[in-house]
Amino acid sequence: MRTYRELLRTPEFTPLFLTVSAQVAAATVSGLALGVLVYAATGSPLLAALSMFGPSLAQAIGAAALLSAADRLPPRAAMTGVALAFCLGTAALAVPGLPLPGIFAIILGLGLVGSVGGGVRYGLLNEIVPADGYLLGRSLVNMSVGIMQVCGFAAGGVLVSVLSPRGTLLAGAALYLVAAGTARFGLSARAPRAVGRPSVAATWRSNVRLWSSAPRRRVYLALWVPNGLIVGCESLFVPFAPEQAGTLFAFAASGMLAGDVLVGRFVPARWQARLGAALLLLLAAPYLVFAVDPPVPLAVAAVTVASIGYAASLVLQQRLMDLTPAEMSGHALGLHSSGMITMQGVAAALAGTLAQYTSPGTAIAVMAAASVTVTLALARGLSGPARTGPSQRARADIERHGDAGNPAAPPQAGHLAGNAPPATGNRRTT
Repeated sequence: MRTYRELLRTPEFTPLFLTVSAQVAAATVSGLALGVLVYAATGSPLLAALSMFGPSLAQAIGAAALLSAADRLPPRAAMTGVALAFCLGTAALAVPGLPLPGIFAIILGLGLVGSVGGGVRYGLLNEIVPADGYLLGRSLVNMSVGIMQVCGFAAGGVLVSVLSPRGTLLAGAALYLVAAGTARFGLSARAPRAVGRPSVAATWRSNVRLWSSAPRRRVYLALWVPNGLIVGCESLFVPFAPEQAGTLFAFAASGMLAGDVLVGRFVPARWQARLGAALLLLLAAPYLVFAVDPPVPLAVAAVTVASIGYAASLVLQQRLMDLTPAEMSGHALGLHSSGMITMQGVAAALAGTLAQYTSPGTAIAVMAAASVTVTLALARGLSGPARTGPSQRARADIERHGDAGNPAAPPQAGHLAGNAPPATGNRRTT
């Protein structure tokens, strides 16, 4: 599968695509409104950054306690429920007079709910598209993310001026309701990918299995840390240029969209696996210009070019899937999503703290330099095909089928071969 037309003809891909698009549009509009609301009320770069990206911190708790639900809940019901929870929570944020602790309590609660959403969403994509279409499907979904963020930040800036931040939050809640309806009536009922009840113990067992592989650990760190540090840079757009923050966000999303199109559609598969580290360096290096507090046009150019590097997540997610047993695909992708979003929240807090004591431009440059440093440290092993040695292949076979030669080997909790989805391969906030 090499064309988007073929992909859109795949049964159920279109309603999944539309559901994700509506959710991203809702998150973009409501996130900008919330950042403006909190910054206007407090004048604090740290609190403004945390209001937009603070829910990400709750993803760490969700990844530790709730992530087993990603493979153990019916996908349609889970996606519908997550969208409805965000609809109600976003509407609650628009209540006049809501105190700051109440705002953060709601957004942290939504972060917990969202920790399951990524695994459900991309585990379902893993089932819907054929093996040779997964990276193309992920590319098209990411393109939608870019388009929705461009339109969402542009529309959000207008809505904040016309409707006020609280009115814009209500518009975001309405978009989440559209997403819930699309998931409920557009997707078919499917059984969970794995048996057993979701539990903290099941989540920890699967997390330990995924983290036990050194190649997977390296990929996870590469997906989480460089990306998160750059989202920390983005969390300072409002204090860096309050009147032009929507423009900066929109152009960053445009660069992200361009990168997804180039890598997902036009770069040959034999080259894609070699681009991970190079794209991560591209993601960070242009932000170093913020050290000199550039004028807004230069800042816009820098973030646009840098955001092409978000396409690194496409090739690294494919690498992660190549290293992961098929029956754990939803959990693996959920751990990626939760870890990435958690790191984004941590980085937003760190960037906001740096900005409090220096300046937004200086803090952005420091975060970018840290991203470059981490990428260089992880670069070995991120390029080329995901090879496994004999012992690693043996361990992968044991993960998939159990240790046939060892009667005492424990069963793989909660996962049966008969419930495994088709074997297929799989960023900012998606």
